[in-house]
Amino acid sequence: MSWDQLVAGVELPFPEGLTVPELHPFPLEVPSPPGVHDVEAAAFTAAIDAYSDDVNPGMTVAVGAGSRGLTGRVELVRGTIRALRQLGAEPFVVPAMGSHGGATAEGQRQILHDLGITEESVGAEIRATMDTVVVAHTSAGTPVHLDANAAAADRFLPVNRVKPHTCFKGPVESGCMKMAVVGFGKQPGAALVHTCGPIEMRDRLLDACAALRESGRLLGGIASIEAGTGEIVRVEGLRTNDVGGDYEHELTEYARTLVPPLPFDEIDVLVIEKGGKDISGTTMDPNVTGRFWVPGLADLEKPRVSAIVLLDLTEVSGGNALGMGFADFIPASLANQLDFRKTYINCFTAGPAGMRRARMPMVLPDEESCIKAAVAMCGRGDGEPIRMVRIASTLHLTECQVSDALLP
Repeated sequence: MSWDQLVAGVELPFPEGLTVPELHPFPLEVPSPPGVHDVEAAAFTAAIDAYSDDVNPGMTVAVGAGSRGLTGRVELVRGTIRALRQLGAEPFVVPAMGSHGGATAEGQRQILHDLGITEESVGAEIRATMDTVVVAHTSAGTPVHLDANAAAADRFLPVNRVKPHTCFKGPVESGCMKMAVVGFGKQPGAALVHTCGPIEMRDRLLDACAALRESGRLLGGIASIEAGTGEIVRVEGLRTNDVGGDYEHELTEYARTLVPPLPFDEIDVLVIEKGGKDISGTTMDPNVTGRFWVPGLADLEKPRVSAIVLLDLTEVSGGNALGMGFADFIPASLANQLDFRKTYINCFTAGPAGMRRARMPMVLPDEESCIKAAVAMCGRGDGEPIRMVRIASTLHLTECQVSDALLP
């Protein structure tokens, strides 16, 4: 039975005279440094400059490609592949994304395909597996897993965007270090890091990255940084000791300045038109909404949001909606897309963060019902103006729509 059938005919007790406020377009001021005009050329140059002394003819290199919403993801990977080939290496691509794609090799290959990363588009073979090899141990004795295809290569190289993370705070968050440990670690590697609180998660990532550096398997990383507009503003080649080190820390701090939260202290109703794994690992980015909901990690001081409505999922998510628990209301059309197997596998891998974030929101017949319910239940009294914001997604947030109460 579909969710449409389950909620059809449900009479919702909306207060008499309930009205949804009119919304007005509002541009958001986001930092916009000069962009990189030729992303492929920038990745090519970054790799040549960083690895010309480290790559030997015939060296095999596993290049990591992930599931996140990177601008120019195909160009970043293709430029890196071209550079490695020019240096005499034999590169191939590995899906580096933990347990996404239902924790199956075919599912992860399909995600890359849906994101435009194919053997034809990047000019290299894609080798997908969920098998791992323990290639190192941290100083505490924790095993460090590596994708079996990457472990069979001479070196591996993550290609990823550097940005604030959704589950922990630290000197280095989402970027090349995280892909090296979690993405290349596949499901067991991701679980070892995520199944703990934010402090231990940060420490495990740093320790595991140090172990990978010492193993001699990590070539470095190609890092991109995006402005809030979605434009790539830097492409950097990280050498081995830069990954998880001072240089990636510097890039993380810079990236943090380019991802501002919504510029309101309090929001009664936040409507998000679309979420997805290619938008954020948590479907919608808590660095924007303010809701982290991880034991041991505080929510943002602002914005403080009373009710969130999520209207749709991106197709590339394949029904994986880890993070839907951030929302309070979803329409039946979104609920019909849910793949509970993919979502729950991702939740188990995410550990404590996966429990609350995967809870089922209230499912209502349609968009109108969800928004009305949020207005009715957000805590504002009769006659009080509703502070409502509507955004397309939490990625590349350059504009929104706001109600009269927020226009000042």
